[in-house]
Amino acid sequence: MNSTQVLSKTTIETPMARTIDMKLEVVVIPVSDVDRAKRFYGGLGWRLDADFVAGDAFRVVQFTPPGSPCSIHFGTGVTSAAPGSARGLYLVVSDIEAARAELVGAGVDVGELFHVAGPGKPPLSGPDPERRSYFSYATFSDPDGNGWLLQEVTARFPGRGLSSMDVATLVPLLREAEEHHGKYEATAPKHHWSEWYAAYLVARERGRTPEDAAKDATIHMERA
Repeated sequence: MNSTQVLSKTTIETPMARTIDMKLEVVVIPVSDVDRAKRFYGGLGWRLDADFVAGDAFRVVQFTPPGSPCSIHFGTGVTSAAPGSARGLYLVVSDIEAARAELVGAGVDVGELFHVAGPGKPPLSGPDPERRSYFSYATFSDPDGNGWLLQEVTARFPGRGLSSMDVATLVPLLREAEEHHGKYEATAPKHHWSEWYAAYLVARERGRTPEDAAKDATIHMERA
């Protein structure tokens, strides 16, 4: 049995004792120069959500990576942690090579791709030869030295992604998909709605706008 099978089995057998959703919303990043950090994360193409200032003692800046439900905060009076002390900040991507190329194109110093043969194993050069999910990585740091880790994930272990959404979030998303699918269905060849919906929901979960998600779903159907 390989490591993926072991982890999947462990996940499936873990008792579900949850009573209320607890969604990780924000991770605080300690920086020494707020404006420099703002330029850096803005240069990555991350969405600037807020920049609040309250006198000279407090300022908080919020950015959200593309497709991420979790944001980052940094600023003045936000944390007592030493600037640059954050480590192991995971950014999950569907294509590690494309993600690295995009960051390099933005002027970021990104380490070479590496992979591991299994949990706890030493790193090896290049992406995983079999391109197994969770096994390929690359690293980079912000100007203060806070360390980020790209990880390629193409197939989730159970209980992650869309399946972890609550009903209150999923219902309006399905209604939104229904509305856009109705426009597509009027002129589309005969097809089953489920495949278009699946492509639409995945695109929205990755941060695409409703209009772009509808385009992505339509392109998926044309290629199917």
